[in-house]
Amino acid sequence: MQPVEQRDEVEMLSLMLLIRRFEERASQQYQAQKIGGFCHLYIGQEAVVTGAIAAVRPDDYVITAYRDHGHALARGTSANACMAELFGKETGCSRGLGGSMHFFDKRHHMYGGHAIVAAHVPLGVGLAFAIKYRGEDRVTLCFFGDGAINQGSFHEALNLAALYRLPIIFICENNLFAMGTSVKRSTSLKQIVDRAEGYDIPGEIVDGMNFREVRDKVAEVAESIRKESHPAFLEVRTYRYRGHSMSDPASYRTKDELEKYRLDDPIIRLRAQLTREGKLTNEQFDQLDKRAKQTVLDAVKFAKESPELAVEKLYDYVYFNGIKS
Repeated sequence: MQPVEQRDEVEMLSLMLLIRRFEERASQQYQAQKIGGFCHLYIGQEAVVTGAIAAVRPDDYVITAYRDHGHALARGTSANACMAELFGKETGCSRGLGGSMHFFDKRHHMYGGHAIVAAHVPLGVGLAFAIKYRGEDRVTLCFFGDGAINQGSFHEALNLAALYRLPIIFICENNLFAMGTSVKRSTSLKQIVDRAEGYDIPGEIVDGMNFREVRDKVAEVAESIRKESHPAFLEVRTYRYRGHSMSDPASYRTKDELEKYRLDDPIIRLRAQLTREGKLTNEQFDQLDKRAKQTVLDAVKFAKESPELAVEKLYDYVYFNGIKS
């Protein structure tokens, strides 16, 4: 993964396309009953994680909730390892034991994928505490949805982060719905970002459908944190085009609302920006899309042909069996 200043926007668009095509193919494979359990898609939110990852360094920490496929792909986990994990295969990024909600990739500093709402926020604070304790030049990105901000663990975590001045960016991916409940009906605040004020943490609102705005704001905040350790909070306003999970028909929102947000598709927006600036042609875009589709098709083939985890290995990662030299 390249440093922030060298990451090409066309390649970032390519990454957004890979996430979109991966999720579409995951949806298809889920419907074909090749993927079991829960499956939460990231379609519509690609600019959030792509912009954020483009703004930080390869050794910075990333932790997120259960809508995590895009985060793993953006961090550098291969499409093969991600798809194999969905299929429950041994070649998956969590060796087939985690499934859709528990992607994990230590090599790329992607520490989950956590299924319990807001339970990972204190873990993110723990990662940030470790950075400060060891005197490292790192930042933690902690992603969560709007539904997490009403959980007790969220408040405890923000309080500790503020007390210890920890190097963490809390990134609320506000897609307007906590499962099927509108944020307007579940949260008393008109602006989620105001939650940060209660803990004396600086916060801002970011357009999550705009790759450049997300990248630039996260880069600005990360630079500030590296100069003098402190927490920060970003309410990144985005929208998911699918239901909460594959089992959710999303009948709680109107077609008009969905179409309104489809007109602001983050991939279309970045494509238009690059085209206007002469950095991308229609032919180049088609090639990027073709490459993304082929990568995902290859990932499905890889997952189907990968071995199942041996039954005798099922409990290998449940208990620690002593120190190995």
